[in-house]
Amino acid sequence: MREKHSFSSKCKNLFFKLKNKINTFKNREKKPHPHLDRAVVIMNKYSLVFHLLLSCFLVLVIECISRRNVLSAFSFIAGHTIAYLYNSFIIFASLSLVYLIRRRTLARLLISGFWLFLGTINGVILSKRVTPFGFTDLKCLSDLFAMQNTKYFTFGEALAVIIVVGLFLLFCIWLFIKGPKYQGKINWIVSPLMVAVIFLMLPVTTKAAQSNNIVASYFANIAQGYENYGFVYGFSSSVVDRGMSKPDSYSEERIAKIGASVPEETTEAAEDTPNIIVVLLESFVDPSDVKFLQTSEDPVPNFHNLLNNYSSGYLKVPVVGAGTANTEFEVLTGMSMQYFGTGEYPYKTTLKEIDSCESIASDLGSLGYGTHVVHNNGGNFYSRANAFSLMGFDSFTSKECMNIQEYTPLGSWPTDNILINETLKAMDSTPDQSDLVYTITVQGHGDYPTEKILENPEIAVSGAADEASNNRWEYYINMIHEVDKFIGNLTEELSKRDEKTIVVFFGDHLPTMGLTDDDMVSGDIFKTKYVTWNNFDLPKQDADCAAYELLANITNQLDIHKGTMFSYIQSQKGSASYDENLENLQYDLLYGKRYAYKGTDKYPASNLVMGIDDVTINSVWKSDDNKLCIYGSGFTPWTKIYVNGEKVSTSFLGSTMLKINLDDIEDGDTIVANIVGSSSTIFRSSNEFLYEDPDIEDTEEPTTETEQPSTDTEGSTQTTEKSTEQSSEQSLSGAGTATDQSVEHTVNTPLTQN
Repeated sequence: MREKHSFSSKCKNLFFKLKNKINTFKNREKKPHPHLDRAVVIMNKYSLVFHLLLSCFLVLVIECISRRNVLSAFSFIAGHTIAYLYNSFIIFASLSLVYLIRRRTLARLLISGFWLFLGTINGVILSKRVTPFGFTDLKCLSDLFAMQNTKYFTFGEALAVIIVVGLFLLFCIWLFIKGPKYQGKINWIVSPLMVAVIFLMLPVTTKAAQSNNIVASYFANIAQGYENYGFVYGFSSSVVDRGMSKPDSYSEERIAKIGASVPEETTEAAEDTPNIIVVLLESFVDPSDVKFLQTSEDPVPNFHNLLNNYSSGYLKVPVVGAGTANTEFEVLTGMSMQYFGTGEYPYKTTLKEIDSCESIASDLGSLGYGTHVVHNNGGNFYSRANAFSLMGFDSFTSKECMNIQEYTPLGSWPTDNILINETLKAMDSTPDQSDLVYTITVQGHGDYPTEKILENPEIAVSGAADEASNNRWEYYINMIHEVDKFIGNLTEELSKRDEKTIVVFFGDHLPTMGLTDDDMVSGDIFKTKYVTWNNFDLPKQDADCAAYELLANITNQLDIHKGTMFSYIQSQKGSASYDENLENLQYDLLYGKRYAYKGTDKYPASNLVMGIDDVTINSVWKSDDNKLCIYGSGFTPWTKIYVNGEKVSTSFLGSTMLKINLDDIEDGDTIVANIVGSSSTIFRSSNEFLYEDPDIEDTEEPTTETEQPSTDTEGSTQTTEKSTEQSSEQSLSGAGTATDQSVEHTVNTPLTQN
């Protein structure tokens, strides 16, 4: 009884102590610092004036961060004063939300912090590339984190962002607990009405600003648009202006009229149709097109040889410094980026909302072509695996399906020579068909270091403004010198094959070097070059064109007339209503009723297969170091072992050998080797292998002739394959058996996720 009374007394004492602490805490909250209290009173009394001044100040700070120069920010204000005030009004409108809550100081801090955070992100991004930060970039966050081993961002930068954001949030939490509250009465009729009026003024003022050329509704040059009209407007327009607007003239009758103007498609599948290889050269510029550059020798002799002897020309691309996927979209679909929103990536927006997208792959596929993509970067980057499936490609060999061993001097990107064999392998996978292979290089990709990396470069470079710039150019020029060797090696290998083949090489955009129109021989930073090669004496026909017209021109030379967009471009380019009809067709296929298809599902998405080589598990064997060796074929550095459907730690020892810990597997477990992309996407799977522990069931020991595979990743394939073959011949009956499972994994929308 005494113990019970003692426990009850302790509980009461604890309760009263807690109550006193809460009351003390509440009393503290009600007594803010006198200076802060005075400031809050002034802010609330003159809140509209304060918000106006705060908005102007925030825009100034954001522009200083974005331009990385205070003088440039003031120059923007002086030269584009009304645009500056319009940017301030956008922030002013967002600050009006504080009138709906009592914790107004906290709300002002959060809103101001939000805009400053966006401006800081833009400043950081502009230090890495030319294209400023837009809303669509938020859809690429998964791609960014998948590329954490590149020079896009460093661990230190990521840590700094986390610390700053963390401290800001902690301060906001403190302010929420101890900060002042508005003590006046909120009029729930006037306050919401005032906020609504301010926000309704936004579209009105935007329309007026656009009509008076204060800001533009469309940025042909996104970087220049942000420069002229301010970050706040540029980013805001990327939020609200997405997708395509319905053309005023769009109708079923209009699409029918456009279709009637295009000659009937007469191209049929034929045995002698040539292979078409389309090669995107990442960040490639002809060095002779940059006025100030001087090099010790021609860095791109193979490119210049093709330029002089085969069809070539300037290519008008939609991006500069970044945005490969948008040039790619134009080239493959025949559709123009000018009809989309500011900074938009259709791969990340439009192609996530539709079930198919007509492209050169689906057009040529209907003629019997095998259609393939080869790229030495991640399959999920820019959501490419999804996009290529919608476009009708048969296979996609991404880096995860390659045994990549060589990287650039910075270790940022794989070198491109591996693409030669992978391109030929894709062609050989369909021996009875002509092939379309779209090959994407990556070696020329930035970032380019300001410090000297190459001690003895093959090509010496001079002419840049300072030593740091010269180091960047020297590194870049030597990387595209290697790309030029790839061009020569690829055409040499193709010339050995007894197949009619045409290759189209094109640069997707200029490198991130701060080039201006005045720096370029072409006078336009949105112009790259394309060159071709063929082995069947196709006449040289030089012509400049837009990226979305490139393959229409090439297929026209080949007398291939197929596809909604490409047939239209071939027959109507140069006509009076060319652009308007192009916009109507594009809208019809992506957002409209698809009147052009006349009610049929003309070009459905494909069951995209990742990679060409099968992944196979043949046998397993216990090693002396408490590991299980898995022998098979088709393994890459991105192959992971799954035991009973769960991924386990896997060591890659070569294309025919993997290792896992014995602790991760037991007798009777099933083993599958999966090629895994970012976000644990399973791209391709092996057969299912049943593991039988030899310590539980008697097994034969391996003969003394069994050669242990080399653990040296590079150059280990031959030894490993020999070991695998010997191990298979010995049966290893106690080690396990392979069950009859498909070794091929197809990708459809959505991709299989783990």
